[in-house]
Amino acid sequence: MKVSVLGAGQWGTTLAQVLCDSGHEVLLWARNSATVNEINSIHKNSKALGVHKLPDQLRATSSIEEACSFSTVIVLAIPAQTLRTNLFDWKKFLPKDVEVISSIKGIELSTHLRMSEVICGVLDIPREQVAILTGPNLAKEIALRQPAGAVAASLSQAMADKVASIFGNSYFRVYTSTDVIGCELGSAAKNVIALAVGISLGMGYGENTQSLVITRGLNELTRLGMAYGASPMTFVGLAGVGDLLATCGSPLSRNRSFGEVLGRTGSMERAQKEITSTVEGVSTASAILELATSKNIDVPIMSAVAAVVHNTISPEEAMIGLMKITTGAENES
Repeated sequence: MKVSVLGAGQWGTTLAQVLCDSGHEVLLWARNSATVNEINSIHKNSKALGVHKLPDQLRATSSIEEACSFSTVIVLAIPAQTLRTNLFDWKKFLPKDVEVISSIKGIELSTHLRMSEVICGVLDIPREQVAILTGPNLAKEIALRQPAGAVAASLSQAMADKVASIFGNSYFRVYTSTDVIGCELGSAAKNVIALAVGISLGMGYGENTQSLVITRGLNELTRLGMAYGASPMTFVGLAGVGDLLATCGSPLSRNRSFGEVLGRTGSMERAQKEITSTVEGVSTASAILELATSKNIDVPIMSAVAAVVHNTISPEEAMIGLMKITTGAENES
């Protein structure tokens, strides 16, 4: 079938490859005409994936009208905070029966809405026409066609099944879920926890500290998700602990890498200079904190990260504060 991928960064380009390898005709949209020319002429996107060779059949365009009219299946792979503005601009080009697959992991700052909520609101389409694709998916590993798993989530089981079928191939295994809330909140919150892990690494702490942050971070995002109606089982699967472990454990993770620079230098300015690509956890931290506060959910790790990235406290002060938190029964707090 025909599939359009909007966004030619690391993840969008990698998803385009996955779709080509799954046997589909794929059109990848990029703003940069040089990127488009490179993909179409020598089958590489050097800015996103270096010397990696892309499928010969992958085609790119800088025309959003062409990309939107190419297919009724649209995959979104753009930064979370640009989604609303872009959708308003693109809406007039999208077919009425469009099916949207979001691979975006974040929360909108101005509204605290999840990505699927923004999509449905702006495009005025039923929630059953929207799905998300999430999981432990580090782009550079998947681009190398290393075995990986993901979750396709939609309120419509039929839509989730369709997405799993579209993306599934010999190295990319896709499971399904109808817990859109849990999958989206988990995918957004894990970036904040990865920042915390990176900060601890940058400060010189080891495996014990990382395990503390990851485990208690999982507790925080699970309680947050359940407060909004998510299934607790989602957070012990690929969309929860799977995504969390990959993002916190790999040097390929931009969120962890950003946190490392921040923990080492104590400077947001330095971190932003060294990690120039989009780091969703930085913008998502305050939105996640607002969601937790509105439900009276205590999320000390994510609160500390939000304070650090807003220069309210230093990484050292954040760690001292976390170690002063009163403990209790582990499964109750």
